[in-house]
Amino acid sequence: MASLRIKELVKAYGAAQVLHGVDLDVADGEFVVLVGPSGCGKSTLLRMIAGLDDISSGEMWIGDQLANALPPQGRNISMVFQSYALFPHMSVRDNVGFGPRIRREAKDAIVAKVAKAAGTLSLAAYLDRFPRQLSGGQRQRVAMGRTIVREPDLFLFDEPLSNLDAQLRVQMRTEIKALHLALKTTVVYVTHDQIEAMTMADRIVVMNAGRVEQIGAPLALYDRPVNRFVAGFLGSPAMSFIPGILERGDGPARLRTQAGAVLPVGETAAASGQAVEIGIRPEHYRLCGEDAGFPFQVAVVEPTGAETQIFGAIAGTEVRCVFRERIDASPGSVLRLTVDPTHVHVFDAATGVRL
Repeated sequence: MASLRIKELVKAYGAAQVLHGVDLDVADGEFVVLVGPSGCGKSTLLRMIAGLDDISSGEMWIGDQLANALPPQGRNISMVFQSYALFPHMSVRDNVGFGPRIRREAKDAIVAKVAKAAGTLSLAAYLDRFPRQLSGGQRQRVAMGRTIVREPDLFLFDEPLSNLDAQLRVQMRTEIKALHLALKTTVVYVTHDQIEAMTMADRIVVMNAGRVEQIGAPLALYDRPVNRFVAGFLGSPAMSFIPGILERGDGPARLRTQAGAVLPVGETAAASGQAVEIGIRPEHYRLCGEDAGFPFQVAVVEPTGAETQIFGAIAGTEVRCVFRERIDASPGSVLRLTVDPTHVHVFDAATGVRL
């Protein structure tokens, strides 16, 4: 295993700069997820860690070795791609053992490594099958088995679950996390799926337009996003944002929308009269009596069984609410809602920075 240290890393293609001075420290044995929208630079960063893309400037250290000029084969890194990239004419046994054979390792050592990987990944019963005889999840496990037998210092995953259906993605999330706990390896995992990031990571790195927006534990980022981008990206369904003017005076701070609705606001550094946006997560809305709260115009009701999702508008702004109970509501009706001020996030309307 090894730590990873990145200092002021820049990637440019001619005049076009893709990464803008990225700093990141990954501890030995840590599971770090790079997450962000398409085009944010996360896969480029992963390819630079793997040595597949050159570094324009900055430093990359793997363990105590400067890796800027190291070729991929000199980094002791294994990578799992979005595509399984298995040899269709080879059995599972031969696919998993391909790397050690190419490196001319002893036959007995190869057999032992393949058996250990197959046991770890529940593939022992499939070793004599060919990739065409496996499900998508089984093929992805074979691809992971190929990386395990290398015994790398660093595992890299590039959106490995994107080709799987929803049920298999949930299963494989659990299996990859269990694999990390069993092997105690250092993992850098790239995904655009923030649910994968939240459920798997020790720490999340949120990227946007080639820059790191925030780094932290999943729940820390969820509860205390540093800006509007992070707040809106993490969470499913996403946080809703309501613009208005912050008012102070008698009693606690509050937001007044252009339509005249008043919503509660918790502790904030925003000044009275400042233009802000408040962010509220869908699960934090609560039903209240007719004489309290603020009005919510119902547009679409989506019962899922375990919860009820309702899409509608507050003061002309579209929002989504999630209720654990089953709500008797119909399109066009008006509900009265409230929210605990401690769950209200305040962002500067111009910069998006948390206040």
